Amino acid sequence: MASQTAVKEKKARAVKSTTTKTKSRAKTKAKQKKNLVIVESPSKAKTIEKYLGRNYKVVASIGHIRDLPKSTMGVDIENDYQPKYINIRGKGDIIKSLKKEAKASKHVYLASDPDREGEAIAWHLSHILDLDVDASDNRVVFNEITKDAVKDAFKHPRKINMDLVDAQQARRILDRLVGYSLSPILWKKVKKGLSAGRVQSIALGLVIKREQEIQTFQPDEYWSLDTMFKKDRTKFKAVFYGLDGKKAALPDNDAVQEVLKKLDRTAPFNITNVVTKDRKRNPQPPFTTSTMQQAANTQLNFKTRKTMMAAQQLYEGINLGGKNGTVGLITYMRTDSVRLSDTAKTEAASFINDEYGSEYAATKPVEGKQQEGAQDAHEAIRPTSVFRTPLSVKDKLTNDQFKLYQLIWSRFVASQMTPEILATMAVTIEQNGVTFRANGSQTKFAGFTKAYPAAKNKDNKLPSLVTGDAVDMVSMSPEQHFTQPPARYTEATLVRALEENGVGRPSTYAATIETIQRRAYVRLDTKKFVPTELGELVQNTVQEFFPDVTNIKFTAQVETDLDNVEAGQKYWVKVVDDFFTPFSKELETAEKEMEKIVLKDELAGFDCDICGAPMLKKLGRYGKFYACSRFPDCRNTKTIVEEIGLLCPKCKMGQIVERKTKRGRKFYGCSRYPECDFVSWDKPTEKTLPDGTTPKDETDDKENSVETSKTSK
Repeated sequence: MASQTAVKEKKARAVKSTTTKTKSRAKTKAKQKKNLVIVESPSKAKTIEKYLGRNYKVVASIGHIRDLPKSTMGVDIENDYQPKYINIRGKGDIIKSLKKEAKASKHVYLASDPDREGEAIAWHLSHILDLDVDASDNRVVFNEITKDAVKDAFKHPRKINMDLVDAQQARRILDRLVGYSLSPILWKKVKKGLSAGRVQSIALGLVIKREQEIQTFQPDEYWSLDTMFKKDRTKFKAVFYGLDGKKAALPDNDAVQEVLKKLDRTAPFNITNVVTKDRKRNPQPPFTTSTMQQAANTQLNFKTRKTMMAAQQLYEGINLGGKNGTVGLITYMRTDSVRLSDTAKTEAASFINDEYGSEYAATKPVEGKQQEGAQDAHEAIRPTSVFRTPLSVKDKLTNDQFKLYQLIWSRFVASQMTPEILATMAVTIEQNGVTFRANGSQTKFAGFTKAYPAAKNKDNKLPSLVTGDAVDMVSMSPEQHFTQPPARYTEATLVRALEENGVGRPSTYAATIETIQRRAYVRLDTKKFVPTELGELVQNTVQEFFPDVTNIKFTAQVETDLDNVEAGQKYWVKVVDDFFTPFSKELETAEKEMEKIVLKDELAGFDCDICGAPMLKKLGRYGKFYACSRFPDCRNTKTIVEEIGLLCPKCKMGQIVERKTKRGRKFYGCSRYPECDFVSWDKPTEKTLPDGTTPKDETDDKENSVETSKTSK
């Protein structure tokens, strides 16, 4: 009996031991499970994984994984505009991999970008992975990709913000409703392949309106009377101010002659007033997305798309090597705020004191004014560490990355520095009741321009002058002028106009500008936007039947409504409905009343050199061109070129014609190309060198290379 009890006890101990080992193995396996972090890009994933350590696995979704279908509207208008999302084509393997990783992970964190679009991506991921949006604190956001910022963010995960998601969703649905409703009408009534959009229509409208102002501009004549004076051996320039102490204009040559009659050029002129004082120039605040795009365009000659690509790379992380590894060099680059964190301000003050001296560190840095309607969700764009100077990382960056980083770093440091102080002098010079004025300035203290030389004031030093001095006239230059029309938009000024009008958001500007160029609604002429005939045709058609779509104030109000959705103050369905209800009525009217526009072809005046049929002048997507009237049987086409009335200075046989590169830039070449290879960026004149020397274009040789072989066809 005792032996049987012993056997039972032994078996019980064995079972208990086996159970304990099984539980132990299960616990060990559970401990081995990692936390899964999902971001958008692989480069961002690599950077973050290094910061989080071995208990985390970081993978990339490669942007969006769900969206509205391309083939249909994808919005259920009758059911509160519910979107019909589908998995994006080509993302099947990524989705499958993400599901597998999520199932094997301990916890899933969604760390897409800290904005509306990033929040929407996180929401779509939670849907794909069956995560509980309401119960799970799985959303992690950080404004900069540095070790401290990332680790701190993972200590404070939160739920997905559905207000942000709804704001993004409402924007996406509005754009889909407009684009997929207007485009079919344009195809049917005007021409296949056309499109119109909510924000792009405003951008195109601004370009067209500016062109109309230029075409209708009536110049006014005016004259200037610049005069060179001399004190001892020092010459300085003054300008005509007025008569008998009062400001006067010089509208024509008669007015100039009346002034000249009063002057005795051989007699001395008297200094009747000298005012000297110090003037302060304050630094500008650090960059927002919009101001960065503008500065990069004007100072670096970067297109908006190029700026945002380089900024994205700087934000996601650059491998600096050594102990640093991969580090995000700037804070999040999609922001409309000029706000800075206290930590950033403290670091900047320390750096400025050490690098430039205490007199350069501002005790109360200038506070930039927020743009009206700014969301202020993030800090301004700044370096993640001011101690990481541009020169210290130059060898780790591409040329574009370095230029942009230097611009961002300099602007941030300058914003925390003291003003530039200018010693100014205003001088009044008189003779026989005729008044001239001269203004001079000289940098007395560099202030913020020490770190931001691009903002430095150019010195204009006047000689030492006091009231009662006599000066001699050296020369006088009466010159006729005419008032100039407003300038065409560049990328920088178009971005500024969109922002000032409250249309779109900084993150959308690059795509908007790219769209109107890709659609050939505008072209670039010496870096300025000019509307094409096709662009004007589309805009006029949309404006006639859909006035709200082209109305700046209406579109700006929609942006404000979207901001209110983000703030939880408006329901997104109501915002969409308030727009679409009147828009749908306009659609019905356009379907019934819009007449089909027939684009008539013009006879070119010469025959096809292939089949002999008459050639026609047609309007295509990229403007007018010559095509054979027997198309499609004969596909001969020719670029329309304009002769400028000069013989080629190189071959003396061909005519100089105006051509365009594939990027739309004008150049001039011989009509006998390829027999004669004369080309010039500048418009040739009678003085053009006989050897056909082409002036060097220093803006961007690679981008602006003349593709004569393609253009001439």
